[in-house]
Amino acid sequence: MKTVKQWLLLLVLLICIVPAHAELRVFACEPEWSALARELGGDRVSVFTATTALQDPHHIEARPSLIARLRQAALLICTGAGLEAGWLPMLLRQSGNAGVQPGRPGYFEAAQHVRMLEIPARLDRAEGDVHAAGNPHIQTDPRNIGVVATALAQRLAEVDPAGADHYQARQRDFAQRWNAAIKRWEQQAAPLRDVRIVVQHKGFPYLENWLGLRQIATLEPRPGMGPSSGHLAEVLEKLNREPAQMILRAAYHDGRASEWLAERAKIPAVVVPFTVGGSDKAGDLFSLFDDTVQQLSGALR
Repeated sequence: MKTVKQWLLLLVLLICIVPAHAELRVFACEPEWSALARELGGDRVSVFTATTALQDPHHIEARPSLIARLRQAALLICTGAGLEAGWLPMLLRQSGNAGVQPGRPGYFEAAQHVRMLEIPARLDRAEGDVHAAGNPHIQTDPRNIGVVATALAQRLAEVDPAGADHYQARQRDFAQRWNAAIKRWEQQAAPLRDVRIVVQHKGFPYLENWLGLRQIATLEPRPGMGPSSGHLAEVLEKLNREPAQMILRAAYHDGRASEWLAERAKIPAVVVPFTVGGSDKAGDLFSLFDDTVQQLSGALR
């Protein structure tokens, strides 16, 4: 009798200790999508992020550790539109994970769900790193993140049907908070409309479109090509004729070129977080745009 009671006690303890469901393993290519997966998944998901805000997502080494992580994932979330073309295909091949291959439910590209900007009329390698599907840096417009969130919640429910109600409830809650935040950011950023900017890399068309910023020059002669001294001199000459009000660069870019130009043009150089973790303040999706709007507004004053 004592033994039976001991076994029953052990069974109760096991029921209490073992979780009611296994966490859905998510492999996110960029920090913004890992943050979104956590917003929508909560305690039903375990998320691994392949890159950081201080890494150029175009150029990542396909390390064995990344292959191992992808091998274990049930869902892959990436930007797509060619952003990860230099490293993701190798990870997919080497992982041997059939469930996260293109065309399968476990493969999710955020760029497929938003309106793409800067789609080239023709492809020419002489023009630099131009993406056939359009500019992939969609995460700098929070409206895009809201659209992706709706699609991602549906995909999470498809991959994990038992959690469908959980994902949809969290998506509705996120959408309510996110739309309210967008209104607040737009009110705060209203003075930025028609502000003239210089960018180090063409990574901000969605931010420009959202806030009404006007890009007048780029520090890279061509996308992906480092700023040369000759080109910087040309940009400075242009700014003498057509002044800009600030220079923008992403957190992962080398700041020497933008600082050189800022000093000579006498305008501020702004380091935009670009994604979650791009600054000390940008710890999640909400604080990412809090800090972005604050940085831009502060440079205007």
